[in-house]
Amino acid sequence: MFHAWKVGAVLGALMLMGCGGEEGAPPPVPYAWKLPVGFPEPFVPADNPMSDAKVELGRHLFHDKRLSGNGTMACVSCHEQARAFSDGKPTPRGSTGDHVARNSPGLANVAYLATYTWANPLLETLESQALVPLFNEFPTEMGVTPRLEEVFQRLRDDAKYQELFRAAYPGKAELVDRETVVKALASFQRTLLSGGSPYDRYLQGEREALTPEARRGMELFFGERAECYHCHSGRHLSNSFRSKDSVLPNMQFFNTGLYDLDGRGAYPLDNPGLFEFTQRVEDQGRFRVPQLRNVELTAPYMHDGSIATLEAVLDHYMAGGRNVTEGPFVGDGRANPNKDPLVRPFELTESERADLIAFLKSLTDVEFTRDARYSNPWAEP
Repeated sequence: MFHAWKVGAVLGALMLMGCGGEEGAPPPVPYAWKLPVGFPEPFVPADNPMSDAKVELGRHLFHDKRLSGNGTMACVSCHEQARAFSDGKPTPRGSTGDHVARNSPGLANVAYLATYTWANPLLETLESQALVPLFNEFPTEMGVTPRLEEVFQRLRDDAKYQELFRAAYPGKAELVDRETVVKALASFQRTLLSGGSPYDRYLQGEREALTPEARRGMELFFGERAECYHCHSGRHLSNSFRSKDSVLPNMQFFNTGLYDLDGRGAYPLDNPGLFEFTQRVEDQGRFRVPQLRNVELTAPYMHDGSIATLEAVLDHYMAGGRNVTEGPFVGDGRANPNKDPLVRPFELTESERADLIAFLKSLTDVEFTRDARYSNPWAEP
């Protein structure tokens, strides 16, 4: 089942949001980024400048179940801080029980992605991405659309939100609406910066931050045998990248040989990848490359959560794809005609496998998962 209707829904919602600043608002104070060492300043749309007040409002909204139509689900329901803002499930269910076909990705350093969701080339900002889970109806995720005014009224009736919205949008006549909610959520998510892993400390000169096993694994990761770095490149370990100073965002999508249902490259109907938008046969099964920050915490893996462990992911790539021999998706993804040529078989010894896994685990930033700046503000003290 295709979901190209989301394109129109998202673009329509964006038009309703408008693209200018708040009328009558004072000039924004330059935002003081708290960037990890070596991180560039993220790209921020001109119509949504960062502010501490907007970030704090976004944090409250992110953790609030009242933002869903039936009051049962918050953004954090699928993006838990302890899991690096993923949810530990192959795929989630929305607030009304609808099955959502794609895995909930971790949000560490999400500010630096060039596109959002797994395979939508039209979602180039966190603002446009937020519209999808909030207002989708097929499938329903947060379920706001049929109860829009009820949801907004819940927020208007809360004295704390009156204070937060007023601080975030001084001079705006209507404080609680689609635009203010979406922009605050996007602002909060841009602050989810993870740069304190052992790997980061190693790059900063702390040579003992990585174990000997992780250092050997790093050589494999960035070497020509495993070739992981071709797609998981740069400081953020994804070739989907955009920062404030990027001339053009790096927007790429790849087929990694997970499926081949018909011998001609077909993927499951509810997960065709970039093909959903282009209708080009060669785009079947092409998805955005995820960042690998905190990858140890974000299992299960792949766009549909169909690979349970890091070890199994490594098996997949060492085999040059996946041969599904039973169930509804039988087919040999290793022979998929659309598979990227970099996904090819290679061999590692058992100790080399362990080294590569050790390097991937060195990307875990424990402090990120405990940082009070990202925690639930509604929790009991």
